[in-house]
Amino acid sequence: FAGYISQVLKNYTDHACDGEYVSLRCPHRTTISIQSSFYGRIVPSHQLCPSRYPHSYATLIKEDVACSVGTSLQKMLDECQDRRSCQFLVNSRLFGTDPCPGTGKYLLVWYKCRPNEYKSKVACEDDKLRLSCKKSMVIAIYSAIFGRTQGGSLECPYQNLGMPMTECQSATALQLMIKRCHRKRSCSIYASTYEFGDPCYPGIQKHLNVIYTCDNTPLLLPVDETEPPGLSSSSSMEPVGVGTEMALLSNILAAYAFIT
Repeated sequence: FAGYISQVLKNYTDHACDGEYVSLRCPHRTTISIQSSFYGRIVPSHQLCPSRYPHSYATLIKEDVACSVGTSLQKMLDECQDRRSCQFLVNSRLFGTDPCPGTGKYLLVWYKCRPNEYKSKVACEDDKLRLSCKKSMVIAIYSAIFGRTQGGSLECPYQNLGMPMTECQSATALQLMIKRCHRKRSCSIYASTYEFGDPCYPGIQKHLNVIYTCDNTPLLLPVDETEPPGLSSSSSMEPVGVGTEMALLSNILAAYAFIT
């Protein structure tokens, strides 16, 4: 069960160069949730996805390293969102007009694995949040937010006390909820700054929003121990954190998402 939860909570980064297949997959009873995507080129080809053809130095200097398309996220949502696995060939025709003809491009995708069935609970600041599952079932935390989101919360309406309507979230909310509630039949915690710290300006009203599932399966096969139908092991991508190359890809994608 712990192995399954670690797979579900992990953020994955996959990539594929032009002419290669990109393959996304999630464990049983979860589906793909696309977080961000990039198609184009923002680093030189000697760092990522080198050209398959020999280039002279003059050609390399002309390479476009400020090249991207705005349709990559929508394309990934169309192809992979809410599916257990997906695979397709990466090329510029998939994304509409080629933003930089003559420059080799690549696709970067950041995604999570979302449980097929989940529950959501909200507690306003200083209220107690209680989670529970039926007998023989245990809690599996999927996400947790403590702070103030831009859209606010219907359960905890924002009261204008002269403070700006800004978004602020605790960086440790998910880890704390896993520590308190992971693999337990029931648990409770106060949605307070004593527990989570205060990620917002003084006076900003906060709330705790937790998404979780109840599971009675002691062990489910992790994502990297099964092969989805129709995908060969040679075309599968490794999850983020397995090497320096994927760490570089993750940093590139995070920087691009932040700039966007």
